[in-house]
Amino acid sequence: MSRNFYILAAVLLFFALISGGMSMVPSSFQPGLPANGTLWRTVALILLLTGLFFALIGVMSNLFEQVDRRSEQAREDARRRRRERGEL
Repeated sequence: MSRNFYILAAVLLFFALISGGMSMVPSSFQPGLPANGTLWRTVALILLLTGLFFALIGVMSNLFEQVDRRSEQAREDARRRRRERGEL
């Protein structure tokens, strides 16, 4: 599940880099596109913050999955130890 968040964050950060680059390109190279540099910077900032947010969500999701796996493994180990003691 966290892999999906990482991919989404990478795509958003890539588009943020493209938008940031577009803010530095002169308007004569952008026919038909918004030529206002502040608009591109604003879009880049929004995409950057959104990408960082989804990266954080991916990290937190990965951590919770790891905790869940380890707690389940600990429960299974405890059950196994109790069974072994009962059989001896």
